[in-house]
Amino acid sequence: MLVRRLHGWRLCGYLQQMRTSRLAKLSHQVQIRRGKPTDLDALLELENQVFATDRMSRRSLRRLLASESAVAMVARAHGAIMGVAIVLFRANSQVARLYSLAVAPKYTGRGIASALLATAEKIARSHKCRSLRLEVHERNRGAIKVYRRAGYHEFGSYRHYYQDRGHALRFEKQLSDVR
Repeated sequence: MLVRRLHGWRLCGYLQQMRTSRLAKLSHQVQIRRGKPTDLDALLELENQVFATDRMSRRSLRRLLASESAVAMVARAHGAIMGVAIVLFRANSQVARLYSLAVAPKYTGRGIASALLATAEKIARSHKCRSLRLEVHERNRGAIKVYRRAGYHEFGSYRHYYQDRGHALRFEKQLSDVR
């Protein structure tokens, strides 16, 4: 089981290089571990807190938690789920997809999104993926900033992708050290 404290854990080169106060703000009590069925209610609550539209249903979250082609990683501290990253994999593909990255509003700005993103990259590498792709709402400036800072580049868009008819920007990062 993948349970690690962020303090002292070498997630990947990106986090090793980050010398900002964001990671210093992360409590040594924050743990990132694989999501489990008992997290379902908390993940549904998080989904409702973070997203105004395009929310995952209880059924979708339950399926993702049980799926062999998905990995949900949750950031927790003091019994509360602070954030989640969900990565999808396709058979015979070396491209993973970051399906969702969400951090509870009261925990934003603490480096949790960056830590979850780095964990998603590590998991993609462990599945022999060469790149990680994602879509983000064109108006989600905070997330776009996190992705760019982590080395993602924009390679396209989907018009009217979201329920509010907003466009999705497509980002990708080539993953090194694939073994």
